[in-house]
Amino acid sequence: MKSERSVKSLRPKLSIKQQIMSMRGQRIIITVAFMLVPLLLLFLFTYLPFFKMGQFSLYEMRYIGKRTFVGLQNYADVFSRNDVFGSLKLSLYYLAASFIQLALALYLAATLSFKVKGGAFFKGTIFFPYLVCGIAIGFIFKFFFTRGFVLDTVLGYLGANLEILPYWLRDTGVNNIMLAATSIWRYLGQNMVLFIGAIMSVDPSLYEAANIDGASGWNKFRHITLPGIQSIVVLNMILSISGSISAFEPPFVITNGTFGTATYFVMMNSLAHEKQKVGLASAMAVVLMLIIVLVTLFQRFVSSTFLEEDKNGYTFSERRAMKKRADARGGRGV
Repeated sequence: MKSERSVKSLRPKLSIKQQIMSMRGQRIIITVAFMLVPLLLLFLFTYLPFFKMGQFSLYEMRYIGKRTFVGLQNYADVFSRNDVFGSLKLSLYYLAASFIQLALALYLAATLSFKVKGGAFFKGTIFFPYLVCGIAIGFIFKFFFTRGFVLDTVLGYLGANLEILPYWLRDTGVNNIMLAATSIWRYLGQNMVLFIGAIMSVDPSLYEAANIDGASGWNKFRHITLPGIQSIVVLNMILSISGSISAFEPPFVITNGTFGTATYFVMMNSLAHEKQKVGLASAMAVVLMLIIVLVTLFQRFVSSTFLEEDKNGYTFSERRAMKKRADARGGRGV
């Protein structure tokens, strides 16, 4: 140690110019130069607008004109105004649809991951709606659900009485269900492909051993497939929850938010651009960001607690099974 310190003390101190011209200095300069432009763009188009939005949320203001400082009143209005908080509650329709969508996607992925006749065709067909622009899908379903058009015609061919059928986009009892169903149709293929990729990564020898033991399809899915793709299941659930809160295209394009279909994003757009309530809309955006952060933190907690391995290499389910076996042995010992 003393010899190393003595050698360092004998090294001549480099001037600033020499440090810059050295190999290490050149690497630092190049690294900073390449990072400067992306960081500048990130600050200008992400962080700075976010901070300005947080500032706007404390004011009663329009885009142009006088600003009045109101403190946290806009945040109180988010939860007290029936139109704003009611639009947030509409996310429950899309949340329920997302879980139905995940269940269907998992079922189809578990079926199409193995050799199935025409499997490639079904995969492409189911995934295709995800490639279509959301605005185009909105116009498709706008005509699909319009009175007397595609859906009513099909139901008429099946023997339904058209006179008693509801107005699918006007009846407040069914219109949000219809709009949420469009999200199922569009994003089903995306989740299915993610599940297929995860299932294909599971060790095939586990399925071979299960076949030798005579395990049924359900048992193989429950004890091999599902534990092997838990992380992807949790990821899709978090993405679905975030997407259900920020649903915008179906209600905006199909109904323009009328007849009680204005979701949180549609209401935010209406307040900001039509009614010029920029402060309230900014507060809504901040609240939405906080909700997404909380969902992400919850996902991280669930992942670290139930999915990740501990220092001994055991997952939560394995530790739980070991504890049950230990308790069973203890009970027999008594």
